[in-house]
Amino acid sequence: MSVDLNGIGQGQVNTQRTTADKPATSQNTGKTTPEQANAKAQSARGENVNLSSQAKNLKQLEQKLGDYPEMDDGRIEEIRSALENGTYKVDAEKLAQKMLDMDKSIFG
Repeated sequence: MSVDLNGIGQGQVNTQRTTADKPATSQNTGKTTPEQANAKAQSARGENVNLSSQAKNLKQLEQKLGDYPEMDDGRIEEIRSALENGTYKVDAEKLAQKMLDMDKSIFG
């Protein structure tokens, strides 16, 4: 039985394995391929990761945001007391616009 995933047939699937995917054989002839030499060189000196300046800026921003509380306790208390007093007013037009914006961002 054959399953068609998004129109991909058997003839369209790459079944070749790379040298990294192939298991090591016991028939080592003593010769080193360029891929093996490169892998040995990288493992000998360790792997290096270089972050772009944008990634560094995002990391700094993430750390700064971590310093802020998740909730504004003062604002929550202000809204809670306004609800208890009956003085909390809802701007229906602003609420409707926010709902339309959210709908547009979700459904396009």
